[in-house]
Amino acid sequence: MPQRTTFPWGRPRREWLVLALVALAALTPLYGLNAQDNSRLCLSQALLHGRLYDDGCFQLDYASYGGHDYSDKAPGLSIIELPVAEAVGLPDMGTLVSHNSPWQLWIVRVLSSGLMFLACAFLLGRVSEGLAPGYGSVVLVTFALGTLIVAFAAMNFDQVPAALLGFGAFLLAWRRRPLLAGLAAGAGVVFEYQVGLIVAVVAVYLVVGEGRLRRLARYALGVIPGALLLGVYDWLAFGAPWRLSYRYVSNQFQSEQASGFFGIGVPHLYASYEVFAGSGGLLAVSPVLAAAAWGLVLLGREHRREAIACAVVTVLFVIANAGYFLPYGGSPGPRFLIPALPFLALGLAPAFAWRPLLTGALALLSIVTMSLRLLVWGSDYTLRGGVWGELARVPVDLGSSRFAQDLVDNVLGWVVPGRGWGALVVVTLAVIAFAVAWGGAPRRPQVRSREVSRGARVLVVAGVCLIAAAEASTVLGYPYGSPPNDLSVSIDSSAAAAFPDQEVDFTVWSSNASGYQGYGKVFLTISLPPGMKLLGRPAYERGSGCKGKTTLVCFLDSLSPKTSTPVRLGVKITRFGDQTLRASLSAEGASSVPRASFTVGTE
Repeated sequence: MPQRTTFPWGRPRREWLVLALVALAALTPLYGLNAQDNSRLCLSQALLHGRLYDDGCFQLDYASYGGHDYSDKAPGLSIIELPVAEAVGLPDMGTLVSHNSPWQLWIVRVLSSGLMFLACAFLLGRVSEGLAPGYGSVVLVTFALGTLIVAFAAMNFDQVPAALLGFGAFLLAWRRRPLLAGLAAGAGVVFEYQVGLIVAVVAVYLVVGEGRLRRLARYALGVIPGALLLGVYDWLAFGAPWRLSYRYVSNQFQSEQASGFFGIGVPHLYASYEVFAGSGGLLAVSPVLAAAAWGLVLLGREHRREAIACAVVTVLFVIANAGYFLPYGGSPGPRFLIPALPFLALGLAPAFAWRPLLTGALALLSIVTMSLRLLVWGSDYTLRGGVWGELARVPVDLGSSRFAQDLVDNVLGWVVPGRGWGALVVVTLAVIAFAVAWGGAPRRPQVRSREVSRGARVLVVAGVCLIAAAEASTVLGYPYGSPPNDLSVSIDSSAAAAFPDQEVDFTVWSSNASGYQGYGKVFLTISLPPGMKLLGRPAYERGSGCKGKTTLVCFLDSLSPKTSTPVRLGVKITRFGDQTLRASLSAEGASSVPRASFTVGTE
């Protein structure tokens, strides 16, 4: 079939109603203050006072250079949030940390990332309607509520702006507007450095098109303003336009961020599993994306260059995310590949046209699963059957269930009593949005079966099997058992034997040997035997310290990959006989509790 050159564009049925329902379902959660808010709003606060650094404001995500503290993020989101934060009277970060003002934060997030989220869904819906008339609305809802992007719609992360600007740049290039495409792509890099991958792919896409060099020159001219803005920022903050903030990260992930290419290395097996089939993996929570991948193959029959470009962007971001030392980056899923999701979702329209019922069933499953994940956000359900496993315990445990306890607040609390009812309203709105969109979509396949080869059908069957395997892994574990655990605890002692009244010093090491998997909510428990007496407070490097005298519970906060941290304590031997000090280490997401012991004998 000949390559089509016309740009697909159409207005989906019930478009504004569907967008309104999507907004109500996705933008109503009230999340508390987090490190992303702190890093970006501290920079906004600094810009308001005419500087780029804000010493003493940053808590976790920051960079240090020349004796000052800076945000370790690209500056784009901080810049656009500045007027919004001022308009709503957002307190300075010190006050915000102590009071955790969710309402003002929610407004800032919705009027920045939230609007960009809706704009990205709008663009995808319009293009999908042009590709497969009648399916624009259902693609819009499926992408907006059935993929990982929904979990970041009302959050202060830069992946949503990056998705909008990167995808917008591609669509403008497709529409033969290379200068505007360059402007969008350049702006995207100001929000998220990884958009540079999309910049490169769009450039190649323009080179292999008609009017190659002329269009590429216009595109490059459009990229310049964004590149200059980022370069000036880096020059003023870090001394040179090519020095990105990640180079000067100054927190617990400093060594990991410095490895590879700003923390990105060769993809690992378990990290790849996490990206596809972990508790927030693509196939586990958004199985409709498997249909979208097949849809790109179908798209290539009429728009070959565009389908290839979308596939390349998707593969590049998946590889980068699987090679990052924290695949989920402290979020419900592999958030670093979100900028590629609209490119992958461009295959949804051909997939719906090929098999409406199959794709619709996967879409509905994805929407319900992601809505549930949205309601508990970053809670780790790796070990207990995933979000569905936790939900299954609600009828038995009711309000004491982990799912009920982890529910986030919601602005719908104005009109409904309690978080549980607010959660039910969110899921209901998501299902209604899909039903409204599905009601206007054709039911009969638009692609004839004989146009699909036998080999392609085998791939489809394989895709269904992968989805089933991914769903099973969330319930039964990795892979259908316990995931690998690289945590360990060990004890060093100043003496192996001692008399009563003598002092013995211990160093208890908590270690994470993994090269890619980090752990949060890490607790070290140290138990002293009756013949040992603690001498003073233990010394520690991470977390908030230790509590207790005979049983010490030390909160270490987190253990990033290839990290060890010590807790040092001194004891006095108070009686004869062997005295054994014991230690155990627990962490969120760990499949077991490593233990260690050290026995001090008497001479």
